[in-house]
Amino acid sequence: MKNWRLRWWLVLCCALGLVFAGPASAGRILVLVHGYLGNSASWQQSGVLPVLEQAGWQLAGNWQSTRSGVRWEPVEPPAGEFAIDTVDLPATAPLMEQARLLGGMLAAIAQQHPTDTVDLIGHSAGGVVARLALVNYGAGTVTRLITIAAPHLGTERAWEALDATDDTGLFGGIKRWLVKREVGDDLYRTLQSSRGVLADLAPPRPGNLLYWLNARQHPDIAYVAVVRGGAYGMPGDQVVPAPSQDLRRVPALNGRASIRVVAGGHELSRQDGLLLSELVSRPANTTVPK
Repeated sequence: MKNWRLRWWLVLCCALGLVFAGPASAGRILVLVHGYLGNSASWQQSGVLPVLEQAGWQLAGNWQSTRSGVRWEPVEPPAGEFAIDTVDLPATAPLMEQARLLGGMLAAIAQQHPTDTVDLIGHSAGGVVARLALVNYGAGTVTRLITIAAPHLGTERAWEALDATDDTGLFGGIKRWLVKREVGDDLYRTLQSSRGVLADLAPPRPGNLLYWLNARQHPDIAYVAVVRGGAYGMPGDQVVPAPSQDLRRVPALNGRASIRVVAGGHELSRQDGLLLSELVSRPANTTVPK
């Protein structure tokens, strides 16, 4: 009789433990979104990913876009509480298409990891794609957006590329020959196939994408912009002007965003990994010092 009562008591205690234990502690995920003409390898090649891994984050895998939707490719061993997901988007596609795919990836992450929070990090055009996905599809489990050298107010380089590859008109053939001679056939073809995304990255004007996006209501999350500035004789970002990278200048985010100004050019570098390690170590609602 005593053994039966003891076993019954142990079963009851185990059952109560399962009821009151609650879910495991929530983890965190960094989702890294590459920029124009980049891919998931950009974070590794630039040194950003190795620095984040040294800080305790672990690459979990990569999201890819396919004709049938999005596909997850995990790495081994499985990541722990602090995970990194990279993505591969069609970098020459219009931003709406890239944002649609990213939105699907974020929804899948939320479904797979409903208790984990996401820091969404986008470099260059990837920062605009990330913001567009949040506006169109909601934040879900994303608690913070960090953009690096992103053209939130556009860049005149996009206009220049569109003009250079406009081979219509009476002298279009001659212009095409001259531009190809200057930049090479491969780059010319790439720019030609990118005209949709280049138009999306042009400075805001009534009727274009950035004009529409910058007036849309944004989710109630934290917004941080890493802005490239010039220092010590360095010219700063020659692709996207520093004011365009400043999320505080986006009308819909007036008073809701913070920035960190750092010296450097447009491309990713190991220093971005160090800065991201610092930024993501802070709670999402923490004010970022300039």
